[in-house]
This record gives sequence, C-alpha cells and structure tokens, in this order.
Amino acid sequence: PKELFEAELFGYAEGAFTGAKSGGKPGKFELADGGTLFLDEIQSASPKVQQSLLRAIAMRRIRPLGSDGEIEVNVRLIAAANVDLRKLIEKGMFREDLYFRLARFPVEVPPLRERQEDIPLLVQHFVRIYSGELAIPTATVNPAAMRELADYPFPGNVRELKNIVERALIECDGGEIGPEHLHFFFS
Repeated sequence: PKELFEAELFGYAEGAFTGAKSGGKPGKFELADGGTLFLDEIQSASPKVQQSLLRAIAMRRIRPLGSDGEIEVNVRLIAAANVDLRKLIEKGMFREDLYFRLARFPVEVPPLRERQEDIPLLVQHFVRIYSGELAIPTATVNPAAMRELADYPFPGNVRELKNIVERALIECDGGEIGPEHLHFFFS
C-alpha cells in the first residue's frame, strides 16, 4: 500500500503506526547499505515518497518512520521506469530535481518490438531457464514458430515473451515448439 511505501524504503521504529512490530524494522535503504538498491517503476512514487527519496539521496541519511534519529547510508541506486520521466516532469507528475539525482547515467532500453533481432536469443534463454525449472527436456523451436514470434509486436514486452515461451514449453512437453504451442495475448 502507498501509505506503507516509506516504511518499506526507510524502515520504522517500534510503535510508528498500528501494527508496527516490536523493535521496528530496517528499510530497504538500510538493508542495502554498502550495496545497490533497485527501484523499479520509479514513476509510480507518490510526491511524498519522491520528496523523501530526494532527501535520502542528497543527504545520504534516512530517518525511519517514528524515529527521532537518522541513519547514514551509502547506497548505489538504480531506478527503472517504463515511461519517459521527462514527459512526467513536463506534466508536473515527477520531480525534476529527483530526476537529475537519479539520471547520472541513463540507459535507454527500447521495447522488444523495436529490437526484434533479440527475440531468438531471448527465446533460447527462456527455453533453457524454464526447461530446468519445469524439469522437462530442453525443447527446440521450429522455424515457423520463431517467425511468428519475430513478427509479433509484443505489447507486453519481454515479460510477455517469457510467459509465451513458458506456456509453449509446458504444452510441447520437451519436444519441438511449433506455432500451435504459441498463445499470443493480443492476437
């Protein structure tokens, strides 16, 4: 829940809110001290959380909810967004100062539909992973199925490809993945 997001990031002291465990709980920043913290879908952070993140990044200190004291943290942040944060800034939906704190080394990864040459490698990767997880023989993908995968626009991006490959593996039971095993979500 949004109201507990700050407690997850920064931790909380005992009695900070109803249900706060005895002794409190360290947050993700404290647990990642000396390491890396990945913030996925940063565009979803509320204005209050954005302000708290900005303070934590700038000061390298956090204050757990309900605590009078601060904790020094040394955390490398990696943030991901599935929208253009600059457009959200223009609309007043994302703090510009937070963006510039986070955007020291931006890496733009185009959606899968714009890099179809990656599809065969990703398919092979997912076949290997899910064959092991499902304890079935590693399947092959016939050329017709690979063409269908390469022609599909993947509105669900790599997650959608992953799900399609996993289901196809289950259906082919370690044999050859053919077009009949592919179930596209939006076709």
